Amino acid sequence: MVLVASHGEKDEAETVVDFRGNPVDKSKTGGWLAAGLILGTELSERICAMGISMNLVTYLVGDLHLSSAKSATIVTNFMGTLNLLGLLGGFLADAKLGRYLAVAIFASVTALGVGLLTSATSIPSMRPPQCDDYRRKHHQCIEANGKQLAMLYAALYTIALGGGGIKSNVSGFGSDQFDTSDPKEQKAMIFFFNRFYFAISIGSLFAVIVLVYVQDNVGRGWGYGISAGTMVVAAAILLIGTPWYRFKKPRGSPLTVIWRVLLLAWKKRSHPYPDHPSLLNEYQNAKVPHTEKFKCLDKAAIIEDNAVANENKNNSWIVSTVTEVEEVKMVLKLLPIWATCILFWTVYSQMTTFTVEQATFMNRKIGSFTVPSGSLSAFLFITILLFTSLNEKVFVPLARKITHSIQGMTSLQRVGTGLIFSVIAMIVSAVIEQQRRETSVQKHIQKSAFWLVPQYFLVGAGEAFVYVGQLEFFIREGPERMKSMSTGLFLSAISMGMFVSSMLVSIVDKITNKHWLRSNLNKGKLNNFYWLLAVLGLLNFMVFLFFAMKHQYNVQHRVKGDKELENFNDGKVEDLENNWIAEGKMEL
Repeated sequence: MVLVASHGEKDEAETVVDFRGNPVDKSKTGGWLAAGLILGTELSERICAMGISMNLVTYLVGDLHLSSAKSATIVTNFMGTLNLLGLLGGFLADAKLGRYLAVAIFASVTALGVGLLTSATSIPSMRPPQCDDYRRKHHQCIEANGKQLAMLYAALYTIALGGGGIKSNVSGFGSDQFDTSDPKEQKAMIFFFNRFYFAISIGSLFAVIVLVYVQDNVGRGWGYGISAGTMVVAAAILLIGTPWYRFKKPRGSPLTVIWRVLLLAWKKRSHPYPDHPSLLNEYQNAKVPHTEKFKCLDKAAIIEDNAVANENKNNSWIVSTVTEVEEVKMVLKLLPIWATCILFWTVYSQMTTFTVEQATFMNRKIGSFTVPSGSLSAFLFITILLFTSLNEKVFVPLARKITHSIQGMTSLQRVGTGLIFSVIAMIVSAVIEQQRRETSVQKHIQKSAFWLVPQYFLVGAGEAFVYVGQLEFFIREGPERMKSMSTGLFLSAISMGMFVSSMLVSIVDKITNKHWLRSNLNKGKLNNFYWLLAVLGLLNFMVFLFFAMKHQYNVQHRVKGDKELENFNDGKVEDLENNWIAEGKMEL
């Protein structure tokens, strides 16, 4: 369950129009129909991204003959860039394009990229000569050359550009289809992010079960071709649904606002603070309440005498408004949580790289059928779907009884729970890998690949909490007009987690002289790498706790009285929310 606060920006509804630019007719636009058509684009993006990333390492090692460490770095750099480019997509949407046009353009770019990848993996000259078991055992395989890798890189980073642009805008565009000032639409909006994540997890599950099987048993070209086809269909559906959407006009570059406030605060750093905040520029008309945090930034809103004399109070390069200053403060408040979420995604990236490699050294047979290594990731997404469903039905009602909060669990409590799961996951991964290697080397027996299910389960459970918690936190706690950029900031945490994974792999590879991370896992010590991540994860969780306990939410909702709590337990939360809205107890 997610509650999205508007931060008091009452004029937001004035910017909502239909595709002709006219004020919206709520009976004919928006709602779940429009949101569902929009989510189809993210569903297809997830099919493409997961269908590629979850099985790409086996192609790089098995067909292009790259080392495990180099292959893992390529995969994590690709996923990191995809999420980092979400910042670019969010910036362009907020500044100029608008979310609708941004999603449509980036969906087309993604389709182009997957088409290039289909060609790169289908053309025989784009792969080195095949390598037999003897040469592979003695590390005599010929690696793919620069020309062969060039087309692969071009395809991957075209997909990264398109995928990042979709990710940063599709959730914001979907949430734009609900009017949070309308109690009826507020009900639908409350569950939007959970159901959004549930839907894209279905896409991920399809990718790792169906597409990975097609890639391994029919051909890479067919597998990636299907992905390209789904994106083309999704883009077409997005365009067909245009008459049913609600559009919010872009309000200028949020990065310009941030840069301008910081610059003016620095230029006026020697100015004394006014006797009262009401003397700051546009204090009475502020759309966001003034706060004392990061008080040094208030100097950007100090009205100088010459500005009054020259009537430059409305020149944003001379003096900022209180609203602009407070919006920048809101962004700065997000950064400590942003930083402490990075390591979770470093742990998550192991599920797409080394865990897949582990599976190739284990017994994957069910009767006569051999399960593709990448398809074991299905347990990750099954767990995510399970916990996302349990979240609404079990965890939130239970948490309401304990915390007396309408949300049950706050966004940061969700994130903290996910971080704990990630630490436990790495401990379990280290133990299982040590047992797998000892059994394989000493007894020459392959353990069942289903021993990997616990680590997929734990990371999947962690992601179900962290992803929804982070997305809620960044959108709800960030400035309203910077919604796409807030989503991009959330995605950049995922991106940095992937890059940190690549950096750790390179550092560990160098320090251990390639003894921990080897292409032949039976000769390496992958379990030590997992132990390292567990220790780093525990330290990171302690830092997260420090910042989470100090964070003050923009809006807090409390349940008052036993009678109201009984209404929660009887499943009447939606009616109670509407009563609160009417009575003024709850802000939207």
